[in-house]
Amino acid sequence: MPPVPSDNDVPFPRYPLTQMVVAPLTGQMIGLNESAFVIAEWADRGAPVGPPRLIAPPHVHYTDDEAWYVLEGMLTFRLGDQEVEAPAGTAVFAPRGVPHTYWNPRSTAARYLLIMTPNIRQLINELHAASERDPTTMQAIYHRHNSALVP
Repeated sequence: MPPVPSDNDVPFPRYPLTQMVVAPLTGQMIGLNESAFVIAEWADRGAPVGPPRLIAPPHVHYTDDEAWYVLEGMLTFRLGDQEVEAPAGTAVFAPRGVPHTYWNPRSTAARYLLIMTPNIRQLINELHAASERDPTTMQAIYHRHNSALVP
């Protein structure tokens, strides 16, 4: 464990407030690339009755944990072989190595916080920027981030 710096050591790092405060957070992320975690507030508009419309395909992260906090509405999560409904006020944690996916089971909107590592943030950014969406390309993107799509 590194030693704790004394009061006489180098002054604390300075970052612009725009990197430390985001208001409103809706649709944005906060956290530095070198941070231990990044937080995003996202929403899902809801879906008509029928099979789940997955927000993320079933996948696994081999070296990163991921968590959600439901602000409004409800999300349903599949964690390994278990399924759980998470109404507003519920926190959900997917430890590394556990396959997971999630969706909004209702026709009304859900808002949630996603707490992730910078690696998962980079994975999501790369997925959103991909022009090719075929399974081989998607799996390659997941693999670059120590993750994989699962059936």
